[in-house]
Amino acid sequence: MIIASPLLIAAVALGALGAILIIAGIAALLRLRPLGFVLRVLAGLTLMSLGALAGAIAIGMQGYRAFTREDIAARIRVQPIAPQRFSATFRFPDGREATYELAGDEIYVDAHILKWHPRASLVGLHTGYELDRVTGRYHGIKDERAAPRTVHSLATARPVDLFALRRRYAFLAPLLDAQYGSATFVPVTQPAEYELRVSTTGLLIRQSKGAAS
Repeated sequence: MIIASPLLIAAVALGALGAILIIAGIAALLRLRPLGFVLRVLAGLTLMSLGALAGAIAIGMQGYRAFTREDIAARIRVQPIAPQRFSATFRFPDGREATYELAGDEIYVDAHILKWHPRASLVGLHTGYELDRVTGRYHGIKDERAAPRTVHSLATARPVDLFALRRRYAFLAPLLDAQYGSATFVPVTQPAEYELRVSTTGLLIRQSKGAAS
């Protein structure tokens, strides 16, 4: 479900105003006023384009969670099941739960971080994050090169991927102040529960409060 935001409201308003201007332009053409037709249609198309851009950004931000200091992105329960094999169960803040079987000595999680220009906060855009993938990591380089590799996506499907668009198009640079990734990992030697946290400096994994050291 798409949550209403100032940017989404602006997109709807711009689109509606653009449509009204285009209809007015068509009416001007029917009254044999070609200049009025051209001006109204051009203005309408411009407003609708701006509305479409605002709407795409609003939709693209739906999968990202805003953060200010340090948030829990997921709770993770790891369980060794064989040498260099373990399971990891993720419990997300929205209630979703997923279990992955991984190969390696450590659990490795990374995320996308979107940092907007400060002026973007005026329309409700704030620095946000989205978990991207989880994989197993080996202690040794030799194992990293030759041993089985496992990787699973943690991202949710979306119609607009802002992170990919920012990497592809330089014209978004004035809007997106920075875009980068962050990752963290911990060894898996015994059953344990962790909190995957995200802060303004990136991802980190901490043992859950009350869990055995």
